[in-house]
Amino acid sequence: MQDKERNTKLAKARKKLFGSLSRAVRSKKVFWAMEQVPREQFVPPDARDMAYLDIPLAIGDGQTISQPYMVAMMTESLQLQPRNRVLEVGTGSGYQSAILAELLPQGQLVTVELVPVLRERAQCILNGLGYTNIVIESAGETIGCPARAPYDAIIVTAAAPGLPESLLAQLAPGGRMVIPVGNLEQQELVQVLRTGEGISVRMLGPCRFVPLLGPEGFPSPR
Repeated sequence: MQDKERNTKLAKARKKLFGSLSRAVRSKKVFWAMEQVPREQFVPPDARDMAYLDIPLAIGDGQTISQPYMVAMMTESLQLQPRNRVLEVGTGSGYQSAILAELLPQGQLVTVELVPVLRERAQCILNGLGYTNIVIESAGETIGCPARAPYDAIIVTAAAPGLPESLLAQLAPGGRMVIPVGNLEQQELVQVLRTGEGISVRMLGPCRFVPLLGPEGFPSPR
């Protein structure tokens, strides 16, 4: 397929996707942020023709780039403010990271990734797109990045068997966390609000994510 023809098809697919998202995404700020980020830059070259389909796509190493609608829903649930400090657990492709960074012009995103090749690839893409408010860290023995806590918001892009205590400890008072919780086959997207009395939990709906591995997650496959 010629580059001109490919770009035309990509533009049509992008227009169709955002037409659909405009009816589903309630936050104008989140919709604007998603419009700023070229999803095709975050998928493998052989999947770029599918970049603007509303589906998850494989990015290698058993990981995926999330469905755009799911990215929008999770981002909306964080209710971000421009000066917030945000933690993302699971950088993956870097697509979600870029959208969060767009919403934090005076803030900072700290994102952690377990898989070195994904971390390095995302760093390269995000640097190339000019983001200066993103810090990418290696995943350590403790989930998240306690050294940079507390966070106004935490987003987890992999499924955990329960609410990780380590992440709750990194959440600032009044802070919000969104995380998929369940088993390997069936999960619920959960929004957590930290209050003066503890935490309140709200279920946002069923979802399906790759597993969170390591401490407070699932065992690594042998």
